[in-house]
Amino acid sequence: MNNFVSFLLLAASGGNPPPGSTDGPSPFMNLLPLAAIFGIMYFLMIRPQKKKQKETQRMLADLKKGDRVVTIGGLHGVVQTVKENTVLLKVDDNCKVEFNRSAIASITTAGKGEGEESAD
Repeated sequence: MNNFVSFLLLAASGGNPPPGSTDGPSPFMNLLPLAAIFGIMYFLMIRPQKKKQKETQRMLADLKKGDRVVTIGGLHGVVQTVKENTVLLKVDDNCKVEFNRSAIASITTAGKGEGEESAD
């Protein structure tokens, strides 16, 4: 009967043991799910994003004349001049366009000049 009353008191208090009881979960166990969620978020979201950002920064730093690139807007061109913050792209025979370095999405073929064609 005493166990039944204890059970009712425990259920009425929302699962928390009565004051003075040592049967409750430790504070560490309360923080364990939060730490697990943070760890999962780090390995699934934060770490891959940082890795991708480092690769993009390395690609932009290694940009040189003659590289064929694609901008974030989808424009294809050949790098003519690389400045500190900008890149001059040759889009057509008489058309050159200047873009910020950050507007370069990818390098499609490194080191191919204007007269060289890839042998596909």
